Amino acid sequence: MRGPPGIVEAMQTRQRWKTRAGVYLAVAFVAAGALGAVQPATGIPTEVVQLTQFGPALGVAVAALLWPSRTRGLLAAGAPDRTSSPWRPLLATPFLVILLSAVPYALLTGTAHATDPRTLHHPFLLVALAQLIGACGEEIGWRCFLQPLLRTRLGPLAASSATGLVWGLWHVQVLAQSPAYAAGFLLATVTMSITLGLALERLGGLHRLLLAGGFHALVNLGMLLFMNEETGAPSPMLLFGLSCALTAVPWIRRSHRRPPVTIPATAG
Repeated sequence: MRGPPGIVEAMQTRQRWKTRAGVYLAVAFVAAGALGAVQPATGIPTEVVQLTQFGPALGVAVAALLWPSRTRGLLAAGAPDRTSSPWRPLLATPFLVILLSAVPYALLTGTAHATDPRTLHHPFLLVALAQLIGACGEEIGWRCFLQPLLRTRLGPLAASSATGLVWGLWHVQVLAQSPAYAAGFLLATVTMSITLGLALERLGGLHRLLLAGGFHALVNLGMLLFMNEETGAPSPMLLFGLSCALTAVPWIRRSHRRPPVTIPATAG
């Protein structure tokens, strides 16, 4: 027996939303694993770029093939506020994150964990450009597709938090580290996602992608030059997570002072 048309339509819309999210996530996870497996054969150094970062972009590509108009709508989602631009405070936030992470870590260990860019195995300009490209490969999936998709069902804080949690779990190798390390990393991804989600709430398209990618790349470069969290030591990752949480607070407070953006459920 079929239900009333309104209920049936709502159920179908909910199912479509879940299907799109599920397909995107399945491709993003599987593609990242496959790209990580083939990277050694390509000869591309992980210090320059990690091919796993393009897993989310492939997820969006598959979604675009299956649902072209809906995917275009999500990638363009936003209600641009021409009275103010968040790019200055947003791109300043990674520097604050690294400062709040690196200084306490240096004081804690008695050593400044700073790397001279000239000592890297590859030119720093090449590393920085590749990091930006790789970060955009991730952000077109997380902040430009999944987060707007979740925003059709959830508020900005909830959608950003959920995106950040999935983003963190996507880094499955982190879960093999100690519980404290994994907790610090997940705290970082959730709170960075909150910062990005709230800052970019009124932006869409290429503007959103470049700002999210720039933020992401600056964080990665800062970690490369001033932290040694890749050793698996929990203390630098915990400090990093806490600094990300602290820098998200002003963005949360700022969002409460602004009228919310309504994203139509039909976009999902």
